[in-house]
Amino acid sequence: MRMTRKNPVDRSDCCRSMPAVTGPRALQLKQAHVAAALLAVAWWSLHAAVPPTYGAATKQKSRSIAPLNTDLSAYEKKFPWKPPQTLIESLSAKRTDTNYDEAKVPPYVLPDLFASAGGRIATPAEWEQRRRGELLDLFRREVYGVAPPKPDTLAFRIIETDAKAMDGKATLKRVAISFQLKGEPFTFHLTLFVPNDRSGRAPVFLLLNHRGPNNTDPSRKTQSEFWPAEYVIGRGYAVAAINVADEVEPDNARATTGLRAFYRQRYEKPDELTWGALCAWAWSGSRAMDYFETDPDINPSQVAVLGHSRSGKTSLWAGAQDSRFALTCVNGAGEGGPALARRNFGETLGQITRNFPHWFTPTYAGYAKMIDALPVDQHQLVALVAPRAYHGGDASNDLWADPRGSWLSLVEASKVWALYGKAAVMKDEMPLVNDLYVNGPIAYHIREGGHGLTLFDWKLYLDHADQLFKEAGK
Repeated sequence: MRMTRKNPVDRSDCCRSMPAVTGPRALQLKQAHVAAALLAVAWWSLHAAVPPTYGAATKQKSRSIAPLNTDLSAYEKKFPWKPPQTLIESLSAKRTDTNYDEAKVPPYVLPDLFASAGGRIATPAEWEQRRRGELLDLFRREVYGVAPPKPDTLAFRIIETDAKAMDGKATLKRVAISFQLKGEPFTFHLTLFVPNDRSGRAPVFLLLNHRGPNNTDPSRKTQSEFWPAEYVIGRGYAVAAINVADEVEPDNARATTGLRAFYRQRYEKPDELTWGALCAWAWSGSRAMDYFETDPDINPSQVAVLGHSRSGKTSLWAGAQDSRFALTCVNGAGEGGPALARRNFGETLGQITRNFPHWFTPTYAGYAKMIDALPVDQHQLVALVAPRAYHGGDASNDLWADPRGSWLSLVEASKVWALYGKAAVMKDEMPLVNDLYVNGPIAYHIREGGHGLTLFDWKLYLDHADQLFKEAGK
Protein backbone atom coordinates (compact mmCIF):
# COMPACT_ATOMS: atom_id res chain seq x y z
CA MET A 1 0.00 0.00 0.00
CA ARG A 2 1.46 3.28 -1.05
CA MET A 3 0.60 6.19 1.18
CA THR A 4 1.09 9.87 0.46
CA ARG A 5 -0.18 12.85 2.30
CA LYS A 6 -3.30 13.20 0.12
CA ASN A 7 -3.21 10.60 -2.62
CA PRO A 8 -5.28 7.40 -2.53
CA VAL A 9 -3.84 4.07 -1.51
CA ASP A 10 -2.02 1.80 -3.95
CA ARG A 11 -3.14 -1.71 -2.98
CA SER A 12 -0.07 -3.52 -4.31
CA ASP A 13 1.75 -6.02 -2.08
CA CYS A 14 4.60 -3.86 -0.87
CA CYS A 15 5.73 -5.69 2.22
CA ARG A 16 5.08 -9.36 2.86
CA SER A 17 5.77 -10.32 6.43
CA MET A 18 6.73 -13.96 6.59
CA PRO A 19 8.23 -15.18 3.29
CA ALA A 20 12.01 -15.08 2.95
CA VAL A 21 13.42 -11.88 1.52
CA THR A 22 16.45 -11.53 -0.73
CA GLY A 23 18.48 -8.84 -2.41
CA PRO A 24 18.76 -5.28 -1.03
CA ARG A 25 15.88 -5.76 1.41
CA ALA A 26 17.58 -8.80 2.95
CA LEU A 27 20.72 -6.73 3.40
CA GLN A 28 18.70 -3.97 5.09
CA LEU A 29 17.16 -6.46 7.50
CA LYS A 30 20.55 -7.94 8.29
CA GLN A 31 21.99 -4.48 8.94
CA ALA A 32 19.06 -3.62 11.22
CA HIS A 33 19.54 -6.78 13.26
CA VAL A 34 23.31 -6.28 13.48
CA ALA A 35 22.78 -2.72 14.75
CA ALA A 36 20.25 -3.98 17.25
CA ALA A 37 22.62 -6.72 18.41
CA LEU A 38 25.35 -4.17 19.10
CA LEU A 39 22.89 -2.08 21.10
CA ALA A 40 21.81 -5.16 23.02
CA VAL A 41 25.41 -6.05 23.90
CA ALA A 42 25.98 -2.52 25.20
CA TRP A 43 22.73 -2.67 27.18
CA TRP A 44 23.53 -6.00 28.83
CA SER A 45 27.10 -4.92 29.57
CA LEU A 46 25.78 -1.87 31.38
CA HIS A 47 23.35 -3.92 33.45
CA ALA A 48 25.71 -6.77 34.21
CA ALA A 49 27.91 -4.40 36.18
CA VAL A 50 25.21 -3.85 38.81
CA PRO A 51 23.95 -6.74 40.98
CA PRO A 52 20.17 -7.10 40.59
CA THR A 53 17.66 -6.99 43.42
CA TYR A 54 14.12 -8.31 43.42
CA GLY A 55 10.58 -7.69 44.55
CA ALA A 56 8.66 -4.51 43.83
CA ALA A 57 9.97 -2.14 41.21
CA THR A 58 11.91 0.96 42.14
CA LYS A 59 9.55 3.58 43.56
CA GLN A 60 8.87 6.45 41.20
CA LYS A 61 9.15 10.05 42.28
CA SER A 62 5.83 11.68 43.07
CA ARG A 63 4.68 14.35 40.68
CA SER A 64 2.05 17.04 41.00
CA ILE A 65 -1.33 16.06 39.61
CA ALA A 66 -4.20 18.10 38.28
CA PRO A 67 -7.19 18.23 40.64
CA LEU A 68 -10.48 16.75 39.45
CA ASN A 69 -12.44 19.27 37.38
CA THR A 70 -16.00 18.19 36.64
CA ASP A 71 -16.87 21.18 34.43
CA LEU A 72 -16.89 19.91 30.84
CA SER A 73 -18.46 23.01 29.29
CA ALA A 74 -15.14 23.98 27.66
CA TYR A 75 -15.51 21.01 25.30
CA GLU A 76 -18.99 21.79 24.00
CA LYS A 77 -17.74 23.49 20.85
CA LYS A 78 -16.95 21.15 17.95
CA PHE A 79 -14.82 22.30 15.04
CA PRO A 80 -12.47 20.97 12.33
CA TRP A 81 -8.96 20.17 13.47
CA LYS A 82 -6.28 22.39 11.98
CA PRO A 83 -3.19 23.08 14.08
CA PRO A 84 -2.47 26.83 14.26
CA GLN A 85 0.54 27.97 12.29
CA THR A 86 1.85 29.67 15.42
CA LEU A 87 1.86 26.30 17.21
CA ILE A 88 3.67 24.62 14.33
CA GLU A 89 6.31 27.36 14.26
CA SER A 90 6.76 27.31 18.00
CA LEU A 91 7.21 23.54 18.18
CA SER A 92 9.51 23.54 15.15
CA ALA A 93 11.73 26.17 16.77
CA LYS A 94 12.07 24.07 19.93
CA ARG A 95 12.85 20.84 18.06
CA THR A 96 14.63 21.64 14.83
CA ASP A 97 15.14 17.92 14.11
CA THR A 98 11.39 17.22 14.13
CA ASN A 99 8.80 17.80 11.43
CA TYR A 100 5.50 19.37 12.54
CA ASP A 101 4.40 20.55 9.10
CA GLU A 102 1.86 18.31 7.33
CA ALA A 103 2.95 19.70 3.97
CA LYS A 104 6.46 18.30 4.56
CA VAL A 105 5.44 14.71 5.25
CA PRO A 106 7.12 12.65 2.51
CA PRO A 107 5.38 9.71 0.79
CA TYR A 108 5.73 6.35 2.52
CA VAL A 109 4.84 2.72 1.86
CA LEU A 110 2.98 0.64 4.44
CA PRO A 111 3.27 -3.13 4.87
CA ASP A 112 0.20 -4.90 3.52
CA LEU A 113 -2.37 -5.94 6.12
CA PHE A 114 -3.51 -8.98 4.19
CA ALA A 115 -0.30 -10.35 2.61
CA SER A 116 0.40 -13.64 4.37
CA ALA A 117 2.95 -16.41 3.98
CA GLY A 118 0.17 -18.70 2.78
CA GLY A 119 -1.35 -16.24 0.33
CA ARG A 120 -3.62 -13.21 0.67
CA ILE A 121 -6.12 -13.12 3.50
CA ALA A 122 -9.73 -13.02 2.32
CA THR A 123 -11.83 -14.27 5.25
CA PRO A 124 -12.03 -13.79 9.03
CA ALA A 125 -11.05 -17.44 9.51
CA GLU A 126 -7.88 -16.93 7.49
CA TRP A 127 -7.07 -13.81 9.51
CA GLU A 128 -7.51 -15.68 12.79
CA GLN A 129 -5.72 -18.86 11.72
CA ARG A 130 -2.81 -17.36 9.80
CA ARG A 131 -2.33 -13.59 9.70
CA ARG A 132 -2.99 -12.77 13.35
CA GLY A 133 -0.28 -15.16 14.53
CA GLU A 134 2.18 -13.95 11.91
CA LEU A 135 1.76 -10.33 12.95
CA LEU A 136 1.98 -11.06 16.68
CA ASP A 137 5.23 -12.95 16.08
CA LEU A 138 6.64 -10.05 14.07
CA PHE A 139 5.75 -7.43 16.67
CA ARG A 140 7.24 -9.60 19.41
CA ARG A 141 10.43 -10.17 17.46
CA GLU A 142 10.93 -6.65 16.11
CA VAL A 143 9.21 -4.17 18.46
CA TYR A 144 7.97 -5.14 21.93
CA GLY A 145 9.72 -8.40 22.70
CA VAL A 146 8.69 -11.81 24.02
CA ALA A 147 7.15 -12.09 27.50
CA PRO A 148 6.81 -15.19 29.67
CA PRO A 149 3.53 -17.09 29.86
CA LYS A 150 1.08 -16.85 32.75
CA PRO A 151 2.86 -18.25 35.83
CA ASP A 152 1.64 -21.60 37.11
CA THR A 153 1.89 -20.25 40.66
CA LEU A 154 -0.19 -17.12 40.05
CA ALA A 155 -2.29 -16.27 43.11
CA PHE A 156 -4.62 -13.50 44.26
CA ARG A 157 -5.18 -12.28 47.80
CA ILE A 158 -7.52 -9.48 48.86
CA ILE A 159 -5.53 -7.50 51.42
CA GLU A 160 -7.99 -4.66 52.03
CA THR A 161 -11.71 -4.13 51.60
CA ASP A 162 -14.11 -1.29 52.34
CA ALA A 163 -17.78 -1.88 51.50
CA LYS A 164 -18.60 1.77 52.20
CA ALA A 165 -15.96 3.51 50.10
CA MET A 166 -16.83 6.77 48.36
CA ASP A 167 -19.54 7.56 50.94
CA GLY A 168 -21.12 4.15 50.46
CA LYS A 169 -21.26 4.30 46.66
CA ALA A 170 -18.55 1.71 46.05
CA THR A 171 -16.69 -1.24 47.50
CA LEU A 172 -12.92 -1.01 47.57
CA LYS A 173 -10.77 -4.10 47.02
CA ARG A 174 -7.00 -4.06 47.19
CA VAL A 175 -5.69 -7.22 45.55
CA ALA A 176 -2.17 -8.62 45.84
CA ILE A 177 -1.24 -10.38 42.59
CA SER A 178 1.71 -12.67 43.18
CA PHE A 179 3.64 -15.64 41.84
CA GLN A 180 6.85 -17.49 42.58
CA LEU A 181 9.92 -18.51 40.62
CA LYS A 182 12.37 -20.89 42.29
CA GLY A 183 10.73 -20.22 45.62
CA GLU A 184 11.06 -16.42 45.42
CA PRO A 185 7.86 -14.30 45.32
CA PHE A 186 7.05 -11.31 43.16
CA THR A 187 4.02 -9.19 44.06
CA PHE A 188 2.21 -6.16 42.69
CA HIS A 189 -1.19 -4.73 43.52
CA LEU A 190 -4.50 -4.01 41.86
CA THR A 191 -6.77 -1.30 43.23
CA LEU A 192 -10.42 -1.93 42.39
CA PHE A 193 -13.63 -0.02 43.16
CA VAL A 194 -16.95 -1.71 42.34
CA PRO A 195 -20.23 0.26 42.26
CA ASN A 196 -22.64 -0.80 45.02
CA ASP A 197 -25.72 0.40 43.13
CA ARG A 198 -25.86 -2.16 40.34
CA SER A 199 -27.69 -5.25 39.19
CA GLY A 200 -25.46 -8.14 38.26
CA ARG A 201 -21.74 -8.12 37.52
CA ALA A 202 -20.14 -4.80 36.65
CA PRO A 203 -18.13 -3.87 33.57
CA VAL A 204 -14.70 -2.51 34.51
CA PHE A 205 -12.12 -0.02 33.22
CA LEU A 206 -8.52 -0.97 34.00
CA LEU A 207 -5.98 1.87 33.92
CA LEU A 208 -2.33 0.94 33.42
CA ASN A 209 -0.77 3.85 35.30
CA HIS A 210 2.85 4.76 34.58
CA ARG A 211 2.66 7.92 36.69
CA GLY A 212 3.05 8.18 40.45
CA PRO A 213 0.73 6.18 42.74
CA ASN A 214 -0.86 9.37 44.06
CA ASN A 215 -2.84 9.40 40.81
CA THR A 216 -4.63 6.20 41.86
CA ASP A 217 -4.90 6.85 45.60
CA PRO A 218 -7.14 4.10 47.10
CA SER A 219 -7.98 6.32 50.10
CA ARG A 220 -9.38 8.94 47.68
CA LYS A 221 -7.79 11.70 49.70
CA THR A 222 -6.14 12.65 46.43
CA GLN A 223 -8.31 12.77 43.31
CA SER A 224 -7.39 13.67 39.76
CA GLU A 225 -8.67 13.63 36.21
CA PHE A 226 -6.11 10.99 35.35
CA TRP A 227 -8.10 8.34 37.24
CA PRO A 228 -11.50 9.87 38.10
CA ALA A 229 -12.72 6.87 40.05
CA GLU A 230 -15.78 8.61 41.52
CA TYR A 231 -16.95 9.67 38.07
CA VAL A 232 -16.51 6.17 36.64
CA ILE A 233 -18.42 4.64 39.56
CA GLY A 234 -21.20 7.18 38.99
CA ARG A 235 -21.45 5.99 35.40
CA GLY A 236 -22.09 2.43 36.60
CA TYR A 237 -18.65 0.96 35.95
CA ALA A 238 -16.08 -0.61 38.20
CA VAL A 239 -12.69 1.08 37.98
CA ALA A 240 -9.28 -0.47 38.56
CA ALA A 241 -5.62 0.49 38.31
CA ILE A 242 -2.15 -1.01 38.41
CA ASN A 243 0.79 1.29 39.12
CA VAL A 244 2.94 -0.35 36.48
CA ALA A 245 6.07 1.80 36.79
CA ASP A 246 5.93 1.91 40.58
CA GLU A 247 5.35 -1.78 41.28
CA VAL A 248 5.82 -3.87 38.12
CA GLU A 249 8.73 -2.57 36.06
CA PRO A 250 10.66 0.68 36.62
CA ASP A 251 10.54 3.24 33.84
CA ASN A 252 14.32 3.43 33.83
CA ALA A 253 16.82 2.17 31.26
CA ARG A 254 19.29 1.28 34.03
CA ALA A 255 16.84 -0.44 36.33
CA THR A 256 18.12 -3.48 38.22
CA THR A 257 14.84 -4.25 39.98
CA GLY A 258 11.37 -5.12 38.76
CA LEU A 259 9.70 -7.87 36.82
CA ARG A 260 12.26 -8.31 34.05
CA ALA A 261 15.20 -8.49 36.46
CA PHE A 262 13.27 -11.02 38.54
CA TYR A 263 12.75 -13.24 35.50
CA ARG A 264 16.32 -12.82 34.22
CA GLN A 265 17.69 -14.45 37.34
CA ARG A 266 15.04 -17.11 37.93
CA TYR A 267 13.42 -18.12 34.67
CA GLU A 268 14.62 -21.41 33.20
CA LYS A 269 15.22 -19.91 29.74
CA PRO A 270 15.87 -16.19 30.32
CA ASP A 271 17.40 -15.67 26.87
CA GLU A 272 13.97 -16.33 25.35
CA LEU A 273 12.58 -13.24 27.08
CA THR A 274 13.34 -10.20 24.95
CA TRP A 275 10.63 -7.98 26.43
CA GLY A 276 10.92 -4.27 26.99
CA ALA A 277 9.21 -2.33 29.76
CA LEU A 278 6.04 -1.73 27.72
CA CYS A 279 5.68 -5.46 27.25
CA ALA A 280 6.20 -6.08 30.97
CA TRP A 281 3.53 -3.54 31.84
CA ALA A 282 1.14 -5.15 29.35
CA TRP A 283 1.88 -8.54 30.91
CA SER A 284 0.70 -7.20 34.27
CA GLY A 285 -2.54 -6.07 32.63
CA SER A 286 -3.21 -9.62 31.53
CA ARG A 287 -2.60 -10.83 35.08
CA ALA A 288 -5.26 -8.34 36.24
CA MET A 289 -7.54 -9.88 33.60
CA ASP A 290 -6.81 -13.26 35.18
CA TYR A 291 -8.05 -11.85 38.48
CA PHE A 292 -11.20 -10.31 36.98
CA GLU A 293 -12.18 -13.78 35.77
CA THR A 294 -12.28 -14.91 39.41
CA ASP A 295 -14.15 -11.94 40.92
CA PRO A 296 -17.94 -12.52 41.15
CA ASP A 297 -18.56 -8.75 41.11
CA ILE A 298 -16.87 -8.23 37.72
CA ASN A 299 -18.17 -9.15 34.27
CA PRO A 300 -15.05 -10.64 32.61
CA SER A 301 -16.58 -10.23 29.15
CA GLN A 302 -16.80 -6.45 29.65
CA VAL A 303 -13.28 -5.40 30.56
CA ALA A 304 -11.75 -2.26 29.04
CA VAL A 305 -8.00 -1.61 29.25
CA LEU A 306 -6.87 2.02 29.09
CA GLY A 307 -3.56 3.81 29.08
CA HIS A 308 -2.17 7.25 28.32
CA SER A 309 1.04 8.19 26.53
CA ARG A 310 3.63 5.47 27.26
CA SER A 311 1.01 3.39 29.04
CA GLY A 312 -1.27 4.02 26.04
CA LYS A 313 1.32 2.18 23.96
CA THR A 314 1.08 -0.47 26.66
CA SER A 315 -2.70 -0.76 26.57
CA LEU A 316 -2.54 -1.17 22.79
CA TRP A 317 -0.02 -4.00 23.04
CA ALA A 318 -2.07 -5.59 25.83
CA GLY A 319 -5.28 -5.37 23.80
CA ALA A 320 -3.62 -6.64 20.63
CA GLN A 321 -2.29 -9.75 22.36
CA ASP A 322 -4.99 -10.60 24.89
CA SER A 323 -8.35 -11.18 23.21
CA ARG A 324 -10.12 -11.21 26.59
CA PHE A 325 -10.07 -7.40 26.65
CA ALA A 326 -13.39 -6.35 25.14
CA LEU A 327 -12.37 -2.71 24.66
CA THR A 328 -8.89 -1.24 24.14
CA CYS A 329 -8.56 2.50 24.85
CA VAL A 330 -5.36 4.19 23.65
CA ASN A 331 -4.91 7.81 24.71
CA GLY A 332 -2.23 10.15 23.36
CA ALA A 333 0.11 7.23 22.63
CA GLY A 334 1.75 8.43 19.40
CA GLU A 335 5.02 6.84 18.26
CA GLY A 336 5.34 3.25 19.42
CA GLY A 337 1.57 3.25 19.89
CA PRO A 338 -0.98 3.69 17.09
CA ALA A 339 0.85 6.41 15.10
CA LEU A 340 2.42 5.21 11.86
CA ALA A 341 6.18 4.77 12.31
CA ARG A 342 6.91 5.42 8.63
CA ARG A 343 5.12 8.77 8.72
CA ASN A 344 7.71 11.47 9.40
CA PHE A 345 5.73 13.75 11.70
CA GLY A 346 6.33 14.47 15.39
CA GLU A 347 8.29 11.93 17.39
CA THR A 348 10.21 9.40 15.30
CA LEU A 349 11.35 5.83 15.79
CA GLY A 350 14.92 7.06 16.17
CA GLN A 351 14.01 9.59 18.83
CA ILE A 352 11.89 7.23 20.92
CA THR A 353 14.40 4.38 20.90
CA ARG A 354 17.24 6.75 21.70
CA ASN A 355 15.42 8.38 24.61
CA PHE A 356 13.61 5.29 25.91
CA PRO A 357 15.54 2.20 24.77
CA HIS A 358 14.15 0.12 27.63
CA TRP A 359 10.56 0.36 26.35
CA PHE A 360 11.21 -1.96 23.40
CA THR A 361 13.12 -5.06 22.44
CA PRO A 362 16.66 -4.00 21.39
CA THR A 363 15.98 -5.02 17.78
CA TYR A 364 13.61 -2.10 17.25
CA ALA A 365 16.31 0.56 17.54
CA GLY A 366 18.16 -1.01 14.63
CA TYR A 367 15.49 0.31 12.26
CA ALA A 368 15.96 3.97 13.21
CA LYS A 369 17.91 4.78 10.04
CA MET A 370 16.31 2.15 7.80
CA ILE A 371 12.65 2.29 8.69
CA ASP A 372 11.55 0.95 5.33
CA ALA A 373 13.16 -2.36 6.28
CA LEU A 374 10.86 -2.69 9.31
CA PRO A 375 8.51 -5.56 8.38
CA VAL A 376 5.55 -4.09 10.31
CA ASP A 377 3.88 -0.77 11.01
CA GLN A 378 1.37 0.30 13.63
CA HIS A 379 -1.80 -0.02 11.53
CA GLN A 380 -1.17 -3.77 11.71
CA LEU A 381 -0.95 -3.58 15.49
CA VAL A 382 -4.24 -1.69 15.75
CA ALA A 383 -5.81 -4.27 13.42
CA LEU A 384 -4.89 -7.04 15.89
CA VAL A 385 -7.56 -5.66 18.22
CA ALA A 386 -10.27 -6.52 15.64
CA PRO A 387 -13.01 -7.62 15.76
CA ARG A 388 -13.17 -6.42 19.37
CA ALA A 389 -13.69 -2.77 20.30
CA TYR A 390 -11.01 -0.09 19.91
CA HIS A 391 -11.06 3.58 20.93
CA GLY A 392 -8.24 5.94 20.05
CA GLY A 393 -7.93 9.36 21.67
CA ASP A 394 -5.66 12.32 20.92
CA ALA A 395 -5.36 16.02 21.74
CA SER A 396 -5.52 18.88 19.25
CA ASN A 397 -2.24 20.50 20.30
CA ASP A 398 -0.29 17.29 20.91
CA LEU A 399 1.58 17.31 17.61
CA TRP A 400 4.51 15.37 19.10
CA ALA A 401 2.14 12.37 19.26
CA ASP A 402 0.99 12.88 15.64
CA PRO A 403 -2.81 12.61 15.99
CA ARG A 404 -3.24 12.36 12.23
CA GLY A 405 -0.77 9.49 12.10
CA SER A 406 -2.85 7.62 14.67
CA TRP A 407 -6.04 8.37 12.75
CA LEU A 408 -4.55 7.17 9.44
CA SER A 409 -3.37 4.02 11.19
CA LEU A 410 -6.93 3.37 12.32
CA VAL A 411 -8.25 4.11 8.84
CA GLU A 412 -6.02 1.38 7.41
CA ALA A 413 -6.80 -1.02 10.26
CA SER A 414 -10.57 -0.56 9.75
CA LYS A 415 -10.26 -2.85 6.74
CA VAL A 416 -9.91 -5.77 9.14
CA TRP A 417 -13.06 -4.82 11.06
CA ALA A 418 -14.74 -4.59 7.66
CA LEU A 419 -13.46 -8.07 6.83
CA TYR A 420 -15.40 -9.30 9.88
CA GLY A 421 -18.46 -7.30 8.84
CA LYS A 422 -18.25 -5.28 12.07
CA ALA A 423 -17.51 -1.80 10.68
CA ALA A 424 -17.23 0.16 7.45
CA VAL A 425 -13.88 0.96 5.86
CA MET A 426 -13.04 4.44 7.09
CA LYS A 427 -12.13 7.58 5.12
CA ASP A 428 -9.07 9.70 5.86
CA GLU A 429 -11.04 12.81 6.87
CA MET A 430 -10.59 13.30 10.60
CA PRO A 431 -13.58 13.88 12.91
CA LEU A 432 -14.33 17.23 14.51
CA VAL A 433 -12.44 18.26 17.63
CA ASN A 434 -14.36 17.32 20.83
CA ASP A 435 -16.66 14.99 18.89
CA LEU A 436 -16.99 11.22 19.30
CA TYR A 437 -16.60 9.26 16.08
CA VAL A 438 -18.15 5.79 16.22
CA ASN A 439 -18.03 3.13 13.51
CA GLY A 440 -19.39 -0.12 14.93
CA PRO A 441 -16.93 -1.21 17.65
CA ILE A 442 -14.39 1.40 16.48
CA ALA A 443 -14.29 4.86 18.07
CA TYR A 444 -11.97 7.85 17.96
CA HIS A 445 -11.87 11.35 19.37
CA ILE A 446 -9.54 14.32 19.30
CA ARG A 447 -9.96 16.52 22.35
CA GLU A 448 -9.17 20.22 22.42
CA GLY A 449 -5.97 20.93 24.36
CA GLY A 450 -2.61 19.34 25.06
CA HIS A 451 -1.05 16.04 26.09
CA GLY A 452 -2.95 14.46 28.96
CA LEU A 453 -5.74 12.19 30.12
CA THR A 454 -8.68 14.35 31.20
CA LEU A 455 -12.16 13.82 32.55
CA PHE A 456 -13.53 14.63 29.10
CA ASP A 457 -11.42 11.83 27.61
CA TRP A 458 -12.86 9.47 30.22
CA LYS A 459 -16.37 10.67 29.41
CA LEU A 460 -15.96 9.77 25.75
CA TYR A 461 -14.42 6.37 26.53
CA LEU A 462 -17.38 5.66 28.83
CA ASP A 463 -19.86 6.92 26.23
CA HIS A 464 -18.41 4.41 23.78
CA ALA A 465 -18.50 1.66 26.40
CA ASP A 466 -22.17 2.45 27.09
CA GLN A 467 -22.94 1.64 23.46
CA LEU A 468 -20.92 -1.57 23.59
CA PHE A 469 -21.90 -2.94 27.00
CA LYS A 470 -25.12 -1.35 28.17
CA GLU A 471 -27.11 -0.60 25.03
CA ALA A 472 -26.09 -3.92 23.50
CA GLY A 473 -27.64 -5.69 26.49
CA LYS A 474 -31.02 -4.00 26.22
